[in-house]
Amino acid sequence: MQINIKIRQSKGQWGRPPASAWILGLAALFLLLSLWPKEKASWRSDESGAAEIPVVQAPVLNVEILSIKEGSTLSDILDDYGFTPADIHKLRAEVQSVYDLARIKAGQDLRIYRDEADSIVRMEYEIDDESYLEIHFEKGSYRAEIKKIPFEMRTAVIWGRIDENPIEAVRKTGEDAVLALLLAEIFAWDIDFYTGLRKGDVFKILFEKKYSQGEPVGYGKILAAEFVNNGKLFRAYRFVYPDTEEAGYFRPDGGSMKRQFRISPFKFGYRITSRFSYRRLHPIRKVYRAHLGVDYGAPVGTPVHATSAGTVTYVGRNGAAGRQVTLSHKNRYETMYLHLSRYAVRKGEKVNEGQVIGYVGNSGESSGPHLDYRIKENGRYINPLSYKFKPVEPLRAEFRTDFEELAVLYLWTLDVPLYLASNLTGATAWTSRGIADGAGDSDGI
Repeated sequence: MQINIKIRQSKGQWGRPPASAWILGLAALFLLLSLWPKEKASWRSDESGAAEIPVVQAPVLNVEILSIKEGSTLSDILDDYGFTPADIHKLRAEVQSVYDLARIKAGQDLRIYRDEADSIVRMEYEIDDESYLEIHFEKGSYRAEIKKIPFEMRTAVIWGRIDENPIEAVRKTGEDAVLALLLAEIFAWDIDFYTGLRKGDVFKILFEKKYSQGEPVGYGKILAAEFVNNGKLFRAYRFVYPDTEEAGYFRPDGGSMKRQFRISPFKFGYRITSRFSYRRLHPIRKVYRAHLGVDYGAPVGTPVHATSAGTVTYVGRNGAAGRQVTLSHKNRYETMYLHLSRYAVRKGEKVNEGQVIGYVGNSGESSGPHLDYRIKENGRYINPLSYKFKPVEPLRAEFRTDFEELAVLYLWTLDVPLYLASNLTGATAWTSRGIADGAGDSDGI
């Protein structure tokens, strides 16, 4: 099959084709070369002289690659190909059970294949980095299916130093910011990534990286990581149980990286404005009184996450606390989230650790947008920042040997000095203050 590729720019709707268009063009060229005969197909007969085998021409497909622009609709795109409103309605209806074509997004690729008679025979829409929608045009009807984009997984190592923030530190190594978020998730029970980091903290990450057609398209799992925070070393190794295929991150001694509660109800984007104290000057009433929680300054609307799995026991206004959500947890713990702007859960609902339960606000007695986060153990308030919560279930004993062998391999890979040095690019930028420096204040309760 021969494929001719054309990059189209129509009516000002289509911008410069992305790199994927050129990659597709090269792939088609290699396909064409691989099918091209190395010499003329012929054979010689001793009796009848030379005769040539008839050459059967492969069907020729012309493909146009369009980069969808902001505000474009399917009707806008297909109008240039002679589709009537009735045609587009029929296409939408027949494809609806597989994919809603109203969901096409700006920046994605659309590939339209036409035969020698200039009739459209196939259309492909890039859903995301991992899948695409393929629509076949068959005698007035349409057949659609979602296909996976083939990719290979490679492993890589980076090593960086934090001088400003972890996102910039990871970017300085040539990787995407999402890797910093994955790293923060692993150490979320030990390190507060917005108030607990120090200039000069260092990290190492062994991770999976996805490639499609030779180009990076995303990340898999972090396999192992090290973080030195304020002189203290933390290590985490990923282990998959062979019998259940369940995975988790464990410390070198087999203890789980997870504890019953995360350090913070945020992932990123806050700063601590007031700490747990039995004697604090009230910011509004100007008298000393106990402040039995931790205040996090953050913009209104910042998502607030449950620090542990539990059940919603209270949703509503609570005097000076404003809009409040309360969760009950196993082992007689209770968490409270005060001064919210909106709720994301209902009373009686079961929530998972990390689930959004509400949004930062300025309700109740408050001097600025923030969250007051509190924890009780057996009805008594405790300091969320200093209390040592117990880890969850450790590594299963029967797999200890397997884990130790894997951990040695991971440790060796992380500690190859020349390889790590080649990846250290002088990552900079990160203070112990959050990105919401101008937002937030303290409450009056």
